[in-house]
Amino acid sequence: MLKIAFAPIYIYDLPKGHRFPMSKYQLIPEQLIHEGTVSNEHFFKPKFLSDDILQQTHTSSYINQLYNLPLERRAERDIGFPVNPDLIRRGRHIAQGTLDCARYALKNGIAMNVAGGTHHAFADRGEGFCVFNDFAIAATELLIKNEVNQVLIVDLDVHQGNGTAEIFKDEPQVFTWSVHGERNYPLRKKKSDLDTPLPDGATDNLYLTMLRNELPRLIDQVEPDLVLYLAGVDVLESDKLGRLSLTRSGCKERDRIVLDACNKNKIPIAVSMGGGYSHRLSDIIEAHANTFRVVQEIFF
Repeated sequence: MLKIAFAPIYIYDLPKGHRFPMSKYQLIPEQLIHEGTVSNEHFFKPKFLSDDILQQTHTSSYINQLYNLPLERRAERDIGFPVNPDLIRRGRHIAQGTLDCARYALKNGIAMNVAGGTHHAFADRGEGFCVFNDFAIAATELLIKNEVNQVLIVDLDVHQGNGTAEIFKDEPQVFTWSVHGERNYPLRKKKSDLDTPLPDGATDNLYLTMLRNELPRLIDQVEPDLVLYLAGVDVLESDKLGRLSLTRSGCKERDRIVLDACNKNKIPIAVSMGGGYSHRLSDIIEAHANTFRVVQEIFF
């Protein structure tokens, strides 16, 4: 049965006028249950990530800064919103959820996190709406425990996974692949093992052709025993922060290519949702829901 991590939703005390799109994390499960794609029994609530596991990826100095709020103004500005204890608690639930999903995937082939994909967080700081790096935390713990030998991170969020790239720059057991908008955030990119920058306005045809060509080659080259897939839907033409021009059906086909390749090659895959900032919330929910629908089609 498909396992789906659903981290607790906290009410954040944000300044007046500051918006953070938390509602999608509540609405995605509601939509999937309403339409019958999944049921309540598919979801699990991840526990609280331990300090020991957190410190394997993030520095003690950074963790101490978070425990002794408030952050310095510059650090908070880099993250993009005020950081409070509830936000930190949720981040630790999300990271534990991704780790749990990775372990479920190793047993069952596939697992999914309604949230996650916090790829802008570095070992020593947060950035770009990301406090902890859930993929880095999961991959590091699994490598330390010898549960995996080789991890392939497929980051298809529209923004480069700069934090993930930097964390694993000297780790040969984790291969980082980022497909992103060439002119999009972050302005100064880090070096992934493979970066595939795309021009503004890249369409379904360009994107999907690239993916069909590159992914099989990478699977053969890396020979992963686990894929961590960041399925951001900020690649949509409707996205406020995206700059690419994928249609919703193109985004769904993107998911199908990745998921089908892992299924056919018998590679366990754990999926985190990543970004999505379309003007209409319904467009975000529908695009994310498509990822879950394709999983059910292919794996179950």
